[in-house]
Amino acid sequence: MGVLTKKPKTFEVLLSDPNKSVYSGGDKVAGRVVVEVLEVIRVSAVRLFGIGCAKVEYSKGKLRCREEIEYLKCDEVLHLDHQHTDGSITLRPGNRYEFMFGFELPQAGHLVSSYAGKFGSVQYYVKAVLEKSGQPYAECKRYFEVEEPIDVNTQELMTPVAGAKEKKVTCMFIPDGSVSVVARIDRKGYCEGEDICIDAKFENTCSRIVIPKATIIAKHIYLANGRTKVFCEKLTSVRGNHIISGMCDVWQGGVLRVPKLKPTILGCDIIHVDYTLRISVHIPGSEKLILELPLVIGTIPFNGLNSRTSSMSSQDGSATSSTCVSIPSSPPSYSEISQDNHIDSHFIPLLNDYDEDDSPIFMRISDYHLPPPPTYTEQN
Repeated sequence: MGVLTKKPKTFEVLLSDPNKSVYSGGDKVAGRVVVEVLEVIRVSAVRLFGIGCAKVEYSKGKLRCREEIEYLKCDEVLHLDHQHTDGSITLRPGNRYEFMFGFELPQAGHLVSSYAGKFGSVQYYVKAVLEKSGQPYAECKRYFEVEEPIDVNTQELMTPVAGAKEKKVTCMFIPDGSVSVVARIDRKGYCEGEDICIDAKFENTCSRIVIPKATIIAKHIYLANGRTKVFCEKLTSVRGNHIISGMCDVWQGGVLRVPKLKPTILGCDIIHVDYTLRISVHIPGSEKLILELPLVIGTIPFNGLNSRTSSMSSQDGSATSSTCVSIPSSPPSYSEISQDNHIDSHFIPLLNDYDEDDSPIFMRISDYHLPPPPTYTEQN
Protein backbone atom coordinates (compact mmCIF):
# COMPACT_ATOMS: atom_id res chain seq x y z
CA MET A 1 0.00 0.00 0.00
CA GLY A 2 1.30 3.46 -0.87
CA VAL A 3 2.25 6.18 1.52
CA LEU A 4 -0.78 7.64 3.32
CA THR A 5 -1.16 11.36 2.71
CA LYS A 6 -4.75 12.27 3.64
CA LYS A 7 -6.28 12.47 7.10
CA PRO A 8 -9.74 10.94 7.68
CA LYS A 9 -12.71 12.84 6.28
CA THR A 10 -14.58 12.27 9.56
CA PHE A 11 -13.14 11.17 12.86
CA GLU A 12 -15.12 12.01 15.99
CA VAL A 13 -16.37 10.71 19.33
CA LEU A 14 -20.14 10.91 19.88
CA LEU A 15 -21.71 10.24 23.29
CA SER A 16 -24.88 8.15 23.43
CA ASP A 17 -26.91 10.77 25.28
CA PRO A 18 -26.06 14.23 23.89
CA ASN A 19 -28.53 15.80 26.36
CA LYS A 20 -26.64 14.49 29.37
CA SER A 21 -24.37 17.39 30.30
CA VAL A 22 -23.00 16.16 33.64
CA TYR A 23 -21.77 12.76 34.85
CA SER A 24 -21.19 11.55 38.41
CA GLY A 25 -19.27 8.72 40.02
CA GLY A 26 -20.61 5.29 38.99
CA ASP A 27 -22.24 6.58 35.77
CA LYS A 28 -21.59 4.87 32.46
CA VAL A 29 -19.96 6.86 29.68
CA ALA A 30 -21.01 5.30 26.38
CA GLY A 31 -21.03 6.24 22.72
CA ARG A 32 -19.41 5.55 19.40
CA VAL A 33 -16.39 6.55 17.35
CA VAL A 34 -17.30 7.52 13.79
CA VAL A 35 -14.74 7.24 10.96
CA GLU A 36 -14.97 8.13 7.26
CA VAL A 37 -11.89 8.14 5.02
CA LEU A 38 -10.92 9.68 1.68
CA GLU A 39 -8.64 6.82 0.60
CA VAL A 40 -8.16 3.16 1.40
CA ILE A 41 -6.34 2.72 4.67
CA ARG A 42 -5.50 -0.33 6.74
CA VAL A 43 -5.31 0.59 10.43
CA SER A 44 -3.73 -1.73 12.96
CA ALA A 45 -6.11 -0.69 15.76
CA VAL A 46 -8.71 1.81 16.90
CA ARG A 47 -7.96 2.58 20.53
CA LEU A 48 -10.15 4.40 23.02
CA PHE A 49 -9.02 6.12 26.23
CA GLY A 50 -11.09 7.51 29.08
CA ILE A 51 -8.96 10.13 30.84
CA GLY A 52 -9.47 12.35 33.86
CA CYS A 53 -6.78 14.36 35.60
CA ALA A 54 -6.12 17.43 37.70
CA LYS A 55 -3.30 19.70 36.56
CA VAL A 56 -1.63 22.71 38.15
CA GLU A 57 0.88 24.85 36.29
CA TYR A 58 2.24 28.30 37.05
CA SER A 59 5.49 30.26 37.22
CA LYS A 60 7.06 31.54 40.41
CA GLY A 61 9.98 33.68 39.34
CA LYS A 62 12.14 31.51 37.10
CA LEU A 63 10.71 28.33 38.62
CA ARG A 64 8.04 26.48 36.64
CA CYS A 65 5.68 24.78 39.09
CA ARG A 66 3.74 21.82 37.70
CA GLU A 67 1.79 18.99 39.30
CA GLU A 68 -0.65 16.39 37.96
CA ILE A 69 -2.95 13.77 39.53
CA GLU A 70 -4.81 11.09 37.58
CA TYR A 71 -8.41 10.22 38.52
CA LEU A 72 -9.55 8.20 35.50
CA LYS A 73 -7.69 5.96 33.07
CA CYS A 74 -9.48 3.54 30.76
CA ASP A 75 -7.86 1.93 27.73
CA GLU A 76 -9.52 -0.44 25.27
CA VAL A 77 -9.24 -1.56 21.65
CA LEU A 78 -12.45 -1.12 19.66
CA HIS A 79 -13.61 -3.79 17.20
CA LEU A 80 -15.75 -4.19 14.08
CA ASP A 81 -17.39 -7.39 12.92
CA HIS A 82 -15.22 -7.61 9.82
CA GLN A 83 -11.59 -7.54 10.87
CA HIS A 84 -8.50 -9.25 9.58
CA THR A 85 -7.09 -12.15 11.54
CA ASP A 86 -4.33 -9.94 12.93
CA GLY A 87 -6.92 -7.48 14.28
CA SER A 88 -6.29 -4.81 11.65
CA ILE A 89 -9.10 -3.15 9.72
CA THR A 90 -9.28 -1.90 6.13
CA LEU A 91 -11.28 1.33 5.82
CA ARG A 92 -12.60 2.33 2.39
CA PRO A 93 -13.96 5.64 1.02
CA GLY A 94 -17.74 5.95 0.83
CA ASN A 95 -18.32 3.87 3.94
CA ARG A 96 -19.18 5.10 7.45
CA TYR A 97 -17.60 3.07 10.25
CA GLU A 98 -18.90 3.17 13.80
CA PHE A 99 -17.06 1.64 16.76
CA MET A 100 -19.13 1.32 19.95
CA PHE A 101 -17.64 1.88 23.41
CA GLY A 102 -18.71 2.12 27.04
CA PHE A 103 -17.00 2.29 30.43
CA GLU A 104 -18.03 3.08 34.00
CA LEU A 105 -16.68 5.94 36.04
CA PRO A 106 -15.23 5.16 39.47
CA GLN A 107 -17.76 5.26 42.30
CA ALA A 108 -18.68 8.54 44.03
CA GLY A 109 -15.92 9.74 46.31
CA HIS A 110 -13.12 8.68 43.96
CA LEU A 111 -13.46 11.54 41.47
CA VAL A 112 -13.13 15.32 41.65
CA SER A 113 -15.61 17.70 40.02
CA SER A 114 -14.60 19.28 36.71
CA TYR A 115 -12.92 22.63 37.13
CA ALA A 116 -11.24 25.29 35.01
CA GLY A 117 -9.22 27.94 36.84
CA LYS A 118 -6.50 30.49 36.30
CA PHE A 119 -3.61 28.20 37.25
CA GLY A 120 -5.11 24.72 37.05
CA SER A 121 -7.92 22.47 35.85
CA VAL A 122 -9.71 19.17 36.36
CA GLN A 123 -10.70 17.72 32.98
CA TYR A 124 -12.33 14.52 31.76
CA TYR A 125 -12.46 13.38 28.16
CA VAL A 126 -12.74 10.43 25.80
CA LYS A 127 -9.91 10.14 23.27
CA ALA A 128 -9.95 7.92 20.19
CA VAL A 129 -6.75 7.07 18.31
CA LEU A 130 -6.32 5.50 14.86
CA GLU A 131 -3.10 3.49 14.74
CA LYS A 132 -1.24 2.51 11.61
CA SER A 133 1.58 0.00 11.97
CA GLY A 134 1.32 0.40 15.72
CA GLN A 135 1.87 4.17 15.59
CA PRO A 136 -0.74 6.92 16.16
CA TYR A 137 -2.02 8.29 12.87
CA ALA A 138 -4.99 10.45 13.91
CA GLU A 139 -6.81 11.23 17.16
CA CYS A 140 -9.89 13.06 18.39
CA LYS A 141 -11.32 14.00 21.80
CA ARG A 142 -14.70 14.58 23.41
CA TYR A 143 -14.74 16.35 26.78
CA PHE A 144 -17.45 15.71 29.37
CA GLU A 145 -18.28 17.25 32.74
CA VAL A 146 -18.08 15.42 36.06
CA GLU A 147 -19.81 16.73 39.16
CA GLU A 148 -19.33 14.96 42.47
CA PRO A 149 -22.51 15.29 44.58
CA ILE A 150 -22.43 17.49 47.69
CA ASP A 151 -25.63 17.31 49.74
CA VAL A 152 -26.19 20.49 51.76
CA ASN A 153 -28.76 18.67 53.91
CA THR A 154 -26.11 16.83 55.95
CA GLN A 155 -25.79 17.63 59.64
CA GLU A 156 -22.40 19.29 59.16
CA LEU A 157 -23.61 21.66 56.43
CA MET A 158 -26.90 22.42 58.23
CA THR A 159 -25.03 23.78 61.26
CA PRO A 160 -25.25 27.58 61.76
CA VAL A 161 -22.05 29.59 61.34
CA ALA A 162 -21.28 32.72 63.34
CA GLY A 163 -18.45 35.00 64.32
CA ALA A 164 -17.51 38.39 65.76
CA LYS A 165 -14.75 40.92 65.21
CA GLU A 166 -13.75 44.37 66.43
CA LYS A 167 -11.30 46.92 65.07
CA LYS A 168 -9.77 49.80 67.01
CA VAL A 169 -9.54 52.96 64.91
CA THR A 170 -6.93 55.69 65.28
CA CYS A 171 -6.50 59.15 63.77
CA MET A 172 -2.92 60.42 63.65
CA PHE A 173 -2.01 57.78 66.24
CA ILE A 174 -4.77 59.04 68.54
CA PRO A 175 -7.50 56.52 69.52
CA ASP A 176 -10.71 57.21 67.63
CA GLY A 177 -13.15 54.62 68.91
CA SER A 178 -13.85 51.27 67.29
CA VAL A 179 -16.00 49.40 64.79
CA SER A 180 -17.39 45.95 65.53
CA VAL A 181 -19.53 43.29 63.88
CA VAL A 182 -21.32 40.18 65.10
CA ALA A 183 -22.78 38.01 62.32
CA ARG A 184 -24.56 34.70 61.87
CA ILE A 185 -26.00 32.62 59.01
CA ASP A 186 -28.44 29.72 59.41
CA ARG A 187 -26.27 27.05 57.79
CA LYS A 188 -22.94 26.40 56.12
CA GLY A 189 -24.08 24.68 52.90
CA TYR A 190 -25.88 26.36 49.99
CA CYS A 191 -26.59 25.72 46.32
CA GLU A 192 -26.97 27.97 43.31
CA GLY A 193 -30.06 30.17 43.54
CA GLU A 194 -30.54 29.77 47.30
CA ASP A 195 -30.69 32.77 49.62
CA ILE A 196 -28.17 33.26 52.41
CA CYS A 197 -30.03 34.93 55.27
CA ILE A 198 -27.65 37.10 57.27
CA ASP A 199 -28.22 38.32 60.82
CA ALA A 200 -25.64 40.89 61.85
CA LYS A 201 -25.10 43.76 64.24
CA PHE A 202 -22.68 46.61 63.48
CA GLU A 203 -21.54 49.22 66.01
CA ASN A 204 -19.62 52.37 65.14
CA THR A 205 -18.04 54.42 67.95
CA CYS A 206 -15.42 56.12 65.77
CA SER A 207 -15.83 59.59 64.25
CA ARG A 208 -16.33 58.39 60.67
CA ILE A 209 -19.22 57.15 58.57
CA VAL A 210 -18.74 53.44 57.90
CA ILE A 211 -20.39 51.19 55.35
CA PRO A 212 -21.06 47.44 55.85
CA LYS A 213 -21.02 45.01 52.97
CA ALA A 214 -21.51 41.26 52.40
CA THR A 215 -19.60 39.48 49.63
CA ILE A 216 -19.27 35.86 48.49
CA ILE A 217 -15.57 35.12 47.97
CA ALA A 218 -14.04 32.18 46.10
CA LYS A 219 -10.53 31.24 47.15
CA HIS A 220 -8.66 29.14 44.57
CA ILE A 221 -5.63 27.35 46.03
CA TYR A 222 -3.08 25.63 43.77
CA LEU A 223 -0.29 23.39 45.07
CA ALA A 224 2.72 22.30 43.01
CA ASN A 225 6.36 21.48 43.74
CA GLY A 226 5.81 22.12 47.44
CA ARG A 227 4.64 25.69 46.73
CA THR A 228 1.21 27.30 47.02
CA LYS A 229 -0.52 29.80 44.76
CA VAL A 230 -3.69 31.52 45.99
CA PHE A 231 -6.14 33.47 43.85
CA CYS A 232 -9.18 35.16 45.43
CA GLU A 233 -12.25 36.14 43.45
CA LYS A 234 -15.12 38.42 44.51
CA LEU A 235 -18.35 36.99 43.13
CA THR A 236 -21.40 38.95 44.30
CA SER A 237 -21.96 41.69 46.86
CA VAL A 238 -24.64 43.67 48.64
CA ARG A 239 -24.15 46.84 50.68
CA GLY A 240 -25.97 47.98 53.80
CA ASN A 241 -26.84 51.44 55.06
CA HIS A 242 -24.23 54.00 56.06
CA ILE A 243 -23.64 54.00 59.81
CA ILE A 244 -22.78 57.38 61.31
CA SER A 245 -20.64 58.01 64.37
CA GLY A 246 -22.08 56.74 67.62
CA MET A 247 -24.75 54.60 65.92
CA CYS A 248 -25.32 50.98 65.09
CA ASP A 249 -27.23 49.00 62.48
CA VAL A 250 -28.78 45.55 62.47
CA TRP A 251 -29.38 43.17 59.59
CA GLN A 252 -32.20 40.80 60.39
CA GLY A 253 -32.52 38.17 57.70
CA GLY A 254 -30.70 40.25 55.10
CA VAL A 255 -30.62 38.21 51.88
CA LEU A 256 -27.71 37.52 49.56
CA ARG A 257 -28.55 35.13 46.72
CA VAL A 258 -25.99 32.54 45.66
CA PRO A 259 -25.13 33.07 41.96
CA LYS A 260 -24.28 30.35 39.46
CA LEU A 261 -21.15 28.75 40.92
CA LYS A 262 -19.13 25.60 40.55
CA PRO A 263 -19.41 23.41 43.68
CA THR A 264 -16.73 23.45 46.34
CA ILE A 265 -13.78 21.33 45.18
CA LEU A 266 -13.32 18.49 47.67
CA GLY A 267 -10.85 15.61 47.76
CA CYS A 268 -8.18 17.04 45.44
CA ASP A 269 -4.63 17.26 46.76
CA ILE A 270 -3.43 19.97 44.38
CA ILE A 271 -6.52 22.17 43.78
CA HIS A 272 -8.83 23.54 46.47
CA VAL A 273 -11.77 25.87 45.89
CA ASP A 274 -13.17 27.27 49.13
CA TYR A 275 -16.01 29.76 49.50
CA THR A 276 -16.59 32.28 52.27
CA LEU A 277 -19.17 34.90 53.12
CA ARG A 278 -17.12 38.02 53.84
CA ILE A 279 -18.79 40.56 56.09
CA SER A 280 -16.73 43.73 55.78
CA VAL A 281 -17.01 47.29 57.03
CA HIS A 282 -15.43 50.08 55.00
CA ILE A 283 -13.76 52.59 57.35
CA PRO A 284 -12.51 55.71 55.51
CA GLY A 285 -8.86 56.35 56.19
CA SER A 286 -8.31 52.92 57.74
CA GLU A 287 -8.14 49.28 56.78
CA LYS A 288 -11.43 47.44 56.51
CA LEU A 289 -12.88 45.37 59.28
CA ILE A 290 -13.30 41.88 57.79
CA LEU A 291 -15.14 38.84 59.20
CA GLU A 292 -15.27 35.68 57.09
CA LEU A 293 -17.80 32.88 57.56
CA PRO A 294 -17.06 29.59 55.73
CA LEU A 295 -19.45 28.36 53.02
CA VAL A 296 -19.73 25.09 51.12
CA ILE A 297 -21.40 25.29 47.70
CA GLY A 298 -23.17 22.00 47.02
CA THR A 299 -25.06 20.26 44.23
CA ILE A 300 -28.07 18.83 46.12
CA PRO A 301 -30.15 21.79 47.32
CA PHE A 302 -31.72 22.38 50.72
CA ASN A 303 -34.96 20.36 50.96
CA GLY A 304 -36.56 22.45 53.69
CA LEU A 305 -37.28 19.41 55.87
CA ASN A 306 -36.47 19.57 59.55
CA SER A 307 -34.91 22.96 58.99
CA ARG A 308 -36.13 24.44 62.25
CA THR A 309 -35.37 21.30 64.22
CA SER A 310 -31.91 20.96 62.69
CA SER A 311 -31.15 24.62 63.27
CA MET A 312 -32.28 24.51 66.90
CA SER A 313 -30.48 21.26 67.66
CA SER A 314 -27.32 22.61 66.03
CA GLN A 315 -27.51 25.71 68.18
CA ASP A 316 -28.12 23.67 71.33
CA GLY A 317 -25.29 21.33 70.49
CA SER A 318 -22.86 24.14 69.88
CA ALA A 319 -23.98 26.61 72.53
CA THR A 320 -20.56 26.50 74.14
CA SER A 321 -18.70 26.84 70.85
CA SER A 322 -16.79 30.05 70.30
CA THR A 323 -18.02 30.17 66.69
CA CYS A 324 -21.70 30.35 67.60
CA VAL A 325 -22.48 33.94 68.54
CA SER A 326 -25.95 35.26 69.26
CA ILE A 327 -27.07 38.60 67.87
CA PRO A 328 -28.05 40.81 70.84
CA SER A 329 -30.85 43.33 70.72
CA SER A 330 -29.56 46.77 69.90
CA PRO A 331 -30.34 50.45 69.93
CA PRO A 332 -32.14 51.78 66.85
CA SER A 333 -30.10 52.40 63.73
CA TYR A 334 -29.99 55.74 61.94
CA SER A 335 -32.49 54.42 59.39
CA GLU A 336 -34.98 53.65 62.16
CA ILE A 337 -35.03 57.26 63.39
CA SER A 338 -35.34 58.86 59.96
CA GLN A 339 -38.30 61.15 59.36
CA ASP A 340 -40.65 58.56 57.87
CA ASN A 341 -39.38 55.82 60.21
CA HIS A 342 -39.82 53.42 57.29
CA ILE A 343 -36.44 52.30 56.01
CA ASP A 344 -35.38 48.84 57.16
CA SER A 345 -31.80 47.58 56.99
CA HIS A 346 -32.12 46.99 53.28
CA PHE A 347 -29.35 45.89 50.94
CA ILE A 348 -28.09 47.57 47.80
CA PRO A 349 -26.88 45.01 45.20
CA LEU A 350 -23.44 45.86 43.86
CA LEU A 351 -23.10 45.10 40.18
CA ASN A 352 -19.53 46.36 40.29
CA ASP A 353 -17.55 45.74 43.44
CA TYR A 354 -17.06 49.36 44.39
CA ASP A 355 -15.04 49.69 47.59
CA GLU A 356 -15.74 53.37 48.14
CA ASP A 357 -12.10 54.21 48.77
CA ASP A 358 -12.79 57.93 48.77
CA SER A 359 -11.41 60.55 51.12
CA PRO A 360 -12.23 59.94 54.80
CA ILE A 361 -15.69 60.98 55.96
CA PHE A 362 -15.92 62.43 59.46
CA MET A 363 -19.06 63.77 61.06
CA ARG A 364 -20.51 64.67 64.41
CA ILE A 365 -24.14 63.97 65.17
CA SER A 366 -24.47 67.57 66.43
CA ASP A 367 -23.74 68.84 62.91
CA TYR A 368 -27.11 67.55 61.75
CA HIS A 369 -30.58 68.51 62.87
CA LEU A 370 -31.74 65.01 63.68
CA PRO A 371 -33.88 63.98 66.64
CA PRO A 372 -31.90 62.11 69.27
CA PRO A 373 -32.35 58.32 69.33
CA PRO A 374 -34.75 56.87 71.90
CA THR A 375 -33.30 55.91 75.26
CA TYR A 376 -31.85 52.41 75.19
CA THR A 377 -31.00 50.11 78.08
CA GLU A 378 -29.66 46.60 77.70
CA GLN A 379 -31.38 43.91 79.72
CA ASN A 380 -29.26 41.21 81.34
